[in-house]
Amino acid sequence: MDYPDLERFDDVGALHLPGAAVPVLDALGTALAAWPDGQSGTRIAGDGAIRALLGPSSEIGELVAAAAGKIMHPVRAVYFDKNETNNWALGWHQDRTIAVRERVELPGFGPWTVKQGILHVQPPFAVVAGLRTIRIHLDFVPHDNAPLLVALGTHRIGLVAAEWCSKVAATSPVVACLAQAGDIWIYHTAILHASERSKRAERRRVLQVDYAAGQLPPPLEWLGV
Repeated sequence: MDYPDLERFDDVGALHLPGAAVPVLDALGTALAAWPDGQSGTRIAGDGAIRALLGPSSEIGELVAAAAGKIMHPVRAVYFDKNETNNWALGWHQDRTIAVRERVELPGFGPWTVKQGILHVQPPFAVVAGLRTIRIHLDFVPHDNAPLLVALGTHRIGLVAAEWCSKVAATSPVVACLAQAGDIWIYHTAILHASERSKRAERRRVLQVDYAAGQLPPPLEWLGV
């Protein structure tokens, strides 16, 4: 597929890629069936089938490279399943942590946390600024099914203190990431974003994947997918 708006990606910070995941949607759904659903965030790692669908040589990986202007590899994947019994909202924030294989004390990396048994660390913000994130939609996401909200252009601001995120977003153009099943939204990981509770009975399943172009300072390593 041809997406002429890719040249605007670095300026606005987020782009809608309609139908980009349709060719792999069935295979992805089959692979995700091996993981728990109905969760607010299932962290996926060590899954060869999903990794093959997302890697640099895959259709999705090539699309990420076209948007980013460089080859990137998936370094973290989280499966979100918002539904009637598990519905949540998130205020305006920046994603600031990465998933790594082992704890290594390096200047600028910290604090450390463990989420679902996986080590996470907050790196220097330049690492986050270099990441790109995609959201692969498995379900229809209209206005009332909790689309991600992104504050365009805020990826260029740098690190925003948590208490200032909502104030900065209020002065920025905000887009709701509406989607059909099989659509992808790609954004700079550092962009300010938020999510409301869904007002529909239908599920809202999304596979969110972070991509990086380079390696971490050795011996620190990305966890991967």
